[in-house]
Amino acid sequence: MLLATPALWYLGTCWCSTSGGRTTWRQGSYLTWGVLQERVMTKSYGATATSPGEHFTDSQFLVLMNRVLALIVAGLYCIIVKQPRHGAPMYRYSFASLSNVLSSWCQYEALKFVSFPTQVLAKASKVIPVMMMGKLVSRRSYEHWEYLTAALISIGVSMFLLSSGPEPRNSPATTLSGLILLAGYIIFDSFTSNWQDALFAYKMSPVQMMFGVNFFSCLFTVGSLLEQGALLEGTRFMGRHSEFAAHAFLLSVCSAGGQLFIFYTIGQFGAAVFTIIMTLRQALAILLSCLIYGHAITVVGGLGVAVVFAALLLRVYARGRLKQRGKKAVPVDSPVQKV
Repeated sequence: MLLATPALWYLGTCWCSTSGGRTTWRQGSYLTWGVLQERVMTKSYGATATSPGEHFTDSQFLVLMNRVLALIVAGLYCIIVKQPRHGAPMYRYSFASLSNVLSSWCQYEALKFVSFPTQVLAKASKVIPVMMMGKLVSRRSYEHWEYLTAALISIGVSMFLLSSGPEPRNSPATTLSGLILLAGYIIFDSFTSNWQDALFAYKMSPVQMMFGVNFFSCLFTVGSLLEQGALLEGTRFMGRHSEFAAHAFLLSVCSAGGQLFIFYTIGQFGAAVFTIIMTLRQALAILLSCLIYGHAITVVGGLGVAVVFAALLLRVYARGRLKQRGKKAVPVDSPVQKV
């Protein structure tokens, strides 16, 4: 199992191209982001011998900070470095921003009404819905082997995640409203990546995409915080605790780095490839936990890893055969004889 882990990671990040370093950097950004987020949301700030300190509870304020920094970084980069001529209407970015906000809301609300196994299966099975949404939004076509490997990856990751640990005790029962919210999450999330993929038809750079999407995301998030009256409270908390400000800044840096490589992945390889990589990231996080903390991997979990491994090998093999077939189909011009 330990020997298979590096190979699985390599295939999961590098089968799409030779630019595996960029994907590895993005995975590292989001793994670091997850650790920092847990620190910010679960630990107290300002604790002393006589006071337990206070917890920061408004995750939406952190989302705003992430988006503001990403907007500033993307804006400065566009000013300093020459970018392609921008041809996309600005309002088109708002669709991706709004669907992203709606998918996040549906995801968090669905967690209250669906069981743990249902959550795992939904998150691991997003690849097929993303491919179907791609046919509607950007008229993409997929080969039969792409559907097959996507299904195998979803099955393998589901097997691994479901066998990685016991179901939480407070896991709710699955209800109809929970399934509707879960369906909304999958639909909106599938639309977001495919709409961004379609926007790249305007020949923009990933940084331009990052600026446009975060511009509208900032507007939507600020509007939501103002409506709840939480914007000033988050700012005051930051003023009271400099350590929180430092953690929030590092969190935003990791988020901005991850966003940049998300847009790069979608622009270069499409929404389906991006979703496969994000699905594998869930299994990778648990694999790292098993390696670091010595948790046992069950037989079903090992079989799930083997299924994913076989699916990625099949995908690499099918792509190679497809490229060879394309080369053979190119007609060779016959030499012209001089008279």
